[in-house]
Amino acid sequence: MTRMEQHPHQPPGPRRPDGSDDLTPDQPHGHAHASHGHSHSHGHGPAAPVSRQLRKVIAAVLVPFAAAVVVGLVVLWPGGAPSHKHSGVGFDRQTQQATVTRVVEVDCASVNASGGAPAADPSSTGGGSPMGQRSGGTCKKATIRVDTGKDKGRTFTEIVQPDQLRQLHQGEQVVAAYEPTAPKNLQYSVTDVNRAFPMALLAGIFALAVVVVGRMRGVMALVALAVSFLVLNQFILPAILQGSNPLLVAVVGSSAIMLIALYMCHGLSARTSVAVLGTLISLSLIGLLGAQFIGWAALTGNTDDSTGLIHGLYPKIDMSGLLLAGVIIGSLGVLDDVTVTQTSAVWELHEANPSMGPRGLYRAAIRIGRDHIASVVNTLVLAYAGAALPLLLLFSIAQSGVGTVANSELVAEEIVRTLVGSIGLVASVPVTTALAALVVGSDRRGPGAGALAGGRPAPARGGRGRRRKR
Repeated sequence: MTRMEQHPHQPPGPRRPDGSDDLTPDQPHGHAHASHGHSHSHGHGPAAPVSRQLRKVIAAVLVPFAAAVVVGLVVLWPGGAPSHKHSGVGFDRQTQQATVTRVVEVDCASVNASGGAPAADPSSTGGGSPMGQRSGGTCKKATIRVDTGKDKGRTFTEIVQPDQLRQLHQGEQVVAAYEPTAPKNLQYSVTDVNRAFPMALLAGIFALAVVVVGRMRGVMALVALAVSFLVLNQFILPAILQGSNPLLVAVVGSSAIMLIALYMCHGLSARTSVAVLGTLISLSLIGLLGAQFIGWAALTGNTDDSTGLIHGLYPKIDMSGLLLAGVIIGSLGVLDDVTVTQTSAVWELHEANPSMGPRGLYRAAIRIGRDHIASVVNTLVLAYAGAALPLLLLFSIAQSGVGTVANSELVAEEIVRTLVGSIGLVASVPVTTALAALVVGSDRRGPGAGALAGGRPAPARGGRGRRRKR
């Protein structure tokens, strides 16, 4: 017997972080079980290569697209966000880190009568009302020390009403807003709690979980995530603030994120390239639908305090274009997941049965896609409902009908955002599956690309290792 028989019950051997066997091409499989006189192969190795001709076709599409993205980044690169004078409203305030050094209880009526220290900012303490002063009761007088900035070491006091949800405690780290034009005793006020430590701890736990479970793929996913944030903060946001078209900036920025993230996480291969093509087509559909329905629904994109403040500070920004840009960027993350999953499914089906043609591969893989669609669409709707729960609760209190709620611009904006993204998500499944099935099922590989010299299809590859010979 020239080749060792494959053992039907042999568990897979150790794998490399990239998913391949932990063996060199010349190492035999089953080296840890040599005394049993058998070896084994794996059913899930790296993607089989496609023919050189097909790689050229894929490159002919993606290389000009990648070049256009690079040109767009160079042309639209902002060089930093434009400076402006702080308005002192909302998030547009100068802030410093501070610490609550002392808290004492005082009579609310006496503090109000004596014109004591100002009450804490209601937005920072849960929306408390000054009515607490008129009704008497026990208030808290907090002494806060500024820890950063030119006034480091300076202290100020605030009165916290008993009906405010967030109370200040000694030793607590807080954020203090600074208003230089106010009287000296009113220049600083507590605006929020400093959450740096718990947020950093949670991010660390997330990163650790990704690395422990994903190993090297997890590390690359974290690097890709960091690059995505870099593109968002260094290119997309400053470019929009400088007055560039938000839609064009979003298209260029999201395309750059897509190319970097997919190829960094999944490798430079035909399989990844098909996922990129499926994502690109789906994003184009989302952009067209979003532009059409945002116009038909007459959505301005200026629906809350944050967008109102942005429009006030930068009136030249196209707010409806900003809304469409948000739809495109928000859809990208879910699209990556679906397109990569569908492409991988087609490749694995082909590896399991190389005789399947494009039609058979599509039919088998689309069944996986339908299950994915059913779960992801439900997830999107529930995710929006959870995020907008306070808003929906207000409509419920007002006993507004479904039609009234959906017609309000604040809700209609989110409905359009969710449904347009969901349509693109649903469309990405058949589009990507068809592309992958066409590429893999129609490919004719030569002897150097996975087919046997006699023209017969190569057996299902189980990794990079070769079977052991006697």
